Amino acid sequence: MIPELGYGATVAAFVLALWGAVAAAMSARTGRAALLRSGERAAVGAWALITACIALMLYAFLTFDFSVHYVAINTNRGTPFYYRITALWGALEGSIILWSWMLSIYTLIVVIQYRRRQAELYPWVLSVMLGILAFFLLVMTIPAPPFERLTPIPADGRGLNPLLQDSGMITHPIALYLGFTGFTVPFAFAIAALIVGRTGEEWITITRRWTIIAWYFLALGLLIGGWWSYHVLGWGGYWAWDPVENAAFMPFLTATAFLHSVMVQERRRMLKLWNLSLIILTFGLTIFGTFLTRSGIIGSVHSFTQGSIGVFFLAFLALVLLGSFSLLASRVERLRAEGVLDSVVSRESAFLLNNLFLVAAAFTVFFGTVFPLISEAVRGVKISVGAPFFNLVNIPVFLALLFLMGVGPLIAWRRASAENLKRNFLKPVLAGIITGIIAQATLRLFGMGNVLVVTVMALVVFVAGTIALDYFRAVRARRRSGDGWLAATWNLLLRQNRRYGGFIVHLGILVIALGVAGSQAWSVQKEVTLDKGQSTELAGYQVRFDGLSASEESNHGKVTGAFTVTNGRAGTHMLYPAKKFYPQEQTPIAAVDYRLGFFEDIYLVLGDFASDGSHATVKLQVNRMVSWLWLGGVVLTLGAALAILPDARRPA
Repeated sequence: MIPELGYGATVAAFVLALWGAVAAAMSARTGRAALLRSGERAAVGAWALITACIALMLYAFLTFDFSVHYVAINTNRGTPFYYRITALWGALEGSIILWSWMLSIYTLIVVIQYRRRQAELYPWVLSVMLGILAFFLLVMTIPAPPFERLTPIPADGRGLNPLLQDSGMITHPIALYLGFTGFTVPFAFAIAALIVGRTGEEWITITRRWTIIAWYFLALGLLIGGWWSYHVLGWGGYWAWDPVENAAFMPFLTATAFLHSVMVQERRRMLKLWNLSLIILTFGLTIFGTFLTRSGIIGSVHSFTQGSIGVFFLAFLALVLLGSFSLLASRVERLRAEGVLDSVVSRESAFLLNNLFLVAAAFTVFFGTVFPLISEAVRGVKISVGAPFFNLVNIPVFLALLFLMGVGPLIAWRRASAENLKRNFLKPVLAGIITGIIAQATLRLFGMGNVLVVTVMALVVFVAGTIALDYFRAVRARRRSGDGWLAATWNLLLRQNRRYGGFIVHLGILVIALGVAGSQAWSVQKEVTLDKGQSTELAGYQVRFDGLSASEESNHGKVTGAFTVTNGRAGTHMLYPAKKFYPQEQTPIAAVDYRLGFFEDIYLVLGDFASDGSHATVKLQVNRMVSWLWLGGVVLTLGAALAILPDARRPA
C-alpha cells in the first residue's frame, strides 16, 4: 500500500506544482488575484504532499517494508534505528525527495513572507520556484520514482552502504542541500527582476540574507564533508578534489564572488549584468552538481548511486541556462552601469579582481572535473585529473584571494590616495612582512621551513591586521561618546553587523587557510607491521600493538586492534582502529581511531592482520593543524549569523 500511496502523492504534488507555476505566471500577466491565490494554495498543497512522501518513506524504512524497492536496497533488518532514518536520503531517489522537500519549504517561506509585499516581483518568483519544484517532482515521477514496488518481496534488504553509516549522514547532506536549494530564492528573484524589467538593486537587497544563508549552508556542508572524509574514509585527509566535492565547491566559489560584487552594485551602480550572470551561474552549478553527483557519470568515492536521470538534468540545465541568459540578453540595455571605474587603485577594482580570481578558480575546477568526460569523448580514453593539477592552478589563485581579502574592505572607493593606502595598509603590510621573516627563520631552525606556509602566515597576519586596525578605529570612535570597550564593541557589532559579520567570516577563512597550509606541509605518516607487544615511533609518539579482538554487531562483524599511544606531552592513551566486515561488501571497511589535538592529531588505521592476533599492520599518521579547519568553521558560523541579523545601522 505504501508504494501506491507514495506514488499517488508524488504525482499529485507534481500536478499542483506545475499548475501553481502556470497560475502564478498567468496572474503576473493578467493581474488576476484569484490565480495568484490558486498558485499559493498549490504551493502549500505540494509542500504537504511532499511531506507526506517523506513520512511514508520513513515509515517504510522503520517497518522494514521491503515491498518498496528503495527500502530494500538501502536497509536490512540489521540496520540500526538511527541509520534507517538517514537511509532515506542515502541514495538517488531518496535524495531527490529531500531536495524537493527543502525546496518546497523555501517556497512556502517565500509565500508567507512576500504574499503581501513585492506585488510586481512576487508572482514571477512564485512561478519560477514552483516550476523548478515541478521539475524535481517530475524526476520523482518518471526516471527516479522512490516508491517503486518490488516483487516478489524479499525476506531481507541489501543494506545501506557502510560508508554512509555515520552521524555525518544527518548533517552533511542536510547542510549541502539547504545550500543548493537555498540559491533558488535569489535566482528566482533575479529572473523575476529581469522579466518585469526592474534590474536595479532591489532584488539584491531583498535576497541578501537568502544568499548569505544559502552560502553559509554550502560552506558548512563542505566543512562537514571534509570532517566526514577525515574520520570515515580512512585515508587521513579531508579534501581530495574528488568530482563530487568539486560539484559543491564550484557554486560556493561563484556565490562568494556574487556576495562581494553586489556591494559594488549597491554602492556604485556597477556590475549589474555581472551580478545577474553570477547568480544564474551559481544556480546552474547547483543543478550541474546534482547531475554530477546522482547520474554516476564520473567515478567518485562519493558516488553512492547511479541512475538514468542524467538526460533529464542535462535538458533542464540547458533550459535554465538558455532561458536565463536569453532573458538577460533581452535586458542588456537596462543593465548598463551607471557608475564607472575611476581608478584601478580602488575598492571597486579590488572586488572586481576578487571576482575574477573566484570565477577563474571555479572554471579550473569545472575543467578539471569534466576533463575525463571530454577526454573520453574525443580520444576514447578517460583520463583522470588529480590533485597536482588542481593544486598547481588554484594555490596561486587562493593566495591572491587572501591578499585581496585584506585590501578590499579598507581601500577607498573610487580612487585611493597615497595617504589612504599609507594610513590603512602600512602597518598591516609591515606586520605581515615581519611575521614572514620571523616564521621563515624559526621554521628553518627546526627544519620545518616551507615557503607556502610562510607565505600563508604572512598573508594571514596582514589580513588580520587590517581587520584589527578597522576594529580599533571604530571602537575608539565610539568610546568618545563614553562607552567602555565592551559596550563599544557590542554596539559596533549590532549596528554594523553586516560589515563586522563579514570580517568575522574572513577571520574564519584565515584560520582555515592556516589549517590547510599547516596540515599539507607538516603532517607525517608511516605504515608498519607490528608483532603483539612491539612498538614503533612517529614524530614523538610511541605506538604499541596490544592485540586484537572480534565482535558481532547488528549488521556486521568487527575486528578491533588495541594500541597504546604514548607521548611525552600528551600522556598515554588507548586507540582502537578496526575493520568492519559487512555481508553485502566484498572488502572490509576501515574504522579509524584518532585523538584530536589543537596542533596535531594522532590517527591510526588498521590494515592487514594475522587471524591469531599475533601481528597487525597499522598506518600511523600525525596530522598537524587539521583541527584548525573545524575551528575556522565555528568562527565562520558566528560571522554568518551576525551578518544575517537585521541591519540596524545608525549614524555613528
